[in-house]
Amino acid sequence: MVRAGEVSSQRMLLYGVLGAVPGLVAGAAIVAGFGIGRIFTGILAGVLLTVALLVLMFRRDGIELGPDRIERRTLWRRHTLGWDRVVAARFTLGEGGRWELALDLVPGEEPPYGELILLSIPPVVRPVGNAYEDRKREQVGEIRNLLRDKKIPVTILPGIALALTLHWKLTPPSAGNHRQNT
Repeated sequence: MVRAGEVSSQRMLLYGVLGAVPGLVAGAAIVAGFGIGRIFTGILAGVLLTVALLVLMFRRDGIELGPDRIERRTLWRRHTLGWDRVVAARFTLGEGGRWELALDLVPGEEPPYGELILLSIPPVVRPVGNAYEDRKREQVGEIRNLLRDKKIPVTILPGIALALTLHWKLTPPSAGNHRQNT
């Protein structure tokens, strides 16, 4: 299974509120129950609860690409798609100048209807320099290999292909490419 997926800004805001409200309530309850002398204990308990809830919500939200199916999950829904709904993949410019790796889907009865964004990364302009970039490089490689195995055609802009090859030492994620640089 390859894990991918991007959490939209609307869902991020919703998850932030859903995580913060119980944390605030728990912190206020501790202060109300034990007095103002426990304000730091209340704040700490509230922050820990909020962080735990946010971790749970963000881990639940995502896309898992398996050998037999694609599973799209949000906090409240789960959709399973067959690979037969995937027409092609593309690595292009997305919102805010970010690079997006997306699957183009045959319309179906359940969402997603037209596309499924697997990754959205900042443009690659240098070799891997931190853990975030290393994880994204790893995800691009895993998705590339899975798309190649499934024989899904991939369209990639030349500038993106060049940057991935030069800086991250990854060959472009195309279905016909059978060579891997590491």
